[in-house]
Amino acid sequence: MRNKALILITVFLGMFSFNSQIIADSHKIYGPFPITLKGYSGDKTNSVKYTGQMARHILHDSLKALVKTGDVNKMIAYYNGEDDLEIIAPKSKDDFKIKQTMVAEVGSGNLSGKTYKGAIAGWGNLTGKEVLEHMIAKAGEIDGGFDPNTGFDYTQLISKFAMGAVFYNQAANNYLGKKMEIGQKPNSEPYKEGAYYTGKEHSWDEAFGYWGSAAHALTLSAEQNYNVAKKKDMSSADYNGDGVVDLYSEYTFAHAYYASSYDKGGKTNYLSTINQAFIDGREIITNANGRNLNFNERSDLLAHRDIIRQNWQKVIAESVFKYAGSTYKDLIKLETIMGANGDTTEAFRTYAKHWGELKGFALALQCGPENLGETAVKLNRMMGLGPVLLNSSQVVGIDSNGNFIKDQAQEWGEFKLHMLKIQKLMIDEFGVTARSKDQLEEMASLADSMGSSDSAEND
Repeated sequence: MRNKALILITVFLGMFSFNSQIIADSHKIYGPFPITLKGYSGDKTNSVKYTGQMARHILHDSLKALVKTGDVNKMIAYYNGEDDLEIIAPKSKDDFKIKQTMVAEVGSGNLSGKTYKGAIAGWGNLTGKEVLEHMIAKAGEIDGGFDPNTGFDYTQLISKFAMGAVFYNQAANNYLGKKMEIGQKPNSEPYKEGAYYTGKEHSWDEAFGYWGSAAHALTLSAEQNYNVAKKKDMSSADYNGDGVVDLYSEYTFAHAYYASSYDKGGKTNYLSTINQAFIDGREIITNANGRNLNFNERSDLLAHRDIIRQNWQKVIAESVFKYAGSTYKDLIKLETIMGANGDTTEAFRTYAKHWGELKGFALALQCGPENLGETAVKLNRMMGLGPVLLNSSQVVGIDSNGNFIKDQAQEWGEFKLHMLKIQKLMIDEFGVTARSKDQLEEMASLADSMGSSDSAEND
């Protein structure tokens, strides 16, 4: 009897401890939020649902993993979100056990139908959807996802652009943009016929899903969130303690991952700022209790919306800054190797990877609600359509058949300076503060070596 009593006490205390943690974390967790839809009589108790968004994160990660295979049909299957797709990435690793093995276990959706519909000036003025389809087709023409003849690393180009053209675009332009307008998806009505959540509730939830954060991210440090994405911290990921990581609510994807990577340096708080704004905004909608928001509530909600969009844009701009710096360092290394008549194979591959990340994030930055205008023009011109190659050529265009056009490249020194100008542009226009891979101290000396101090200006 004494042993049984001890067991019961231990279980009770364990439950109390776990529940106390949940209660203590209640303002740090995205959900659950109660049902507020008037007239709903079903058995649902949680109005939060963003399964389609998390399915798209999995489709993206799986597509990224497939690029190196060159299997266009398989890539297109994940791009289109076809039925019965196995999760290729992320998968369980060592003691990091993932709950789901099929995409449908998380939700349904596609990338192709949600891709940015505007023209992408930095990739032949194709629409966002056409850009991704063009990249996928080109990836199918080569081995391993890398084309040394153009310098294109399609794994990086497809991944980084897709994150912006789908996730950032849908969240910032659609769910936090159009659907937050008065008369759009009203809070007094279901999001769609038969739904158990209101129009504004679900619109806000789906934007959060596209952000890619674990629901409990605010209970973790930036480094812990980063390590969850790297599948290095099972205990931090497994918030409910069931021994597996639920890709729907316990994993760190996409831009939330990049936010954590910058935040762990201690200079920024992008992840916590965005997550708290999402939670605070959702509480405003929930507290309206199934009626349309009044003027003050709507104003407060839009203030949280603006915090999310501005900081999300900064996360992408920080990524442009970082990879411009990495590309600059790669160019310096390549110059040294070429000067010594050494083997450039490995260094050129690294350079192509970093330039691909730079290009993908730069194109993604142009898929948000703000028309970047001259900033976008400068950005596209300075990095070029393709990287400068070792034979001093460069992809400069795309013909009517989708083939790349190559020509004499800009001068090597000028291209290096452009990488630094891009870093300065991210500071001047977006106010980036993490500034990973900062190489700007090199700008003055590089400009002087080219014969003009004016060369350092973003003109």
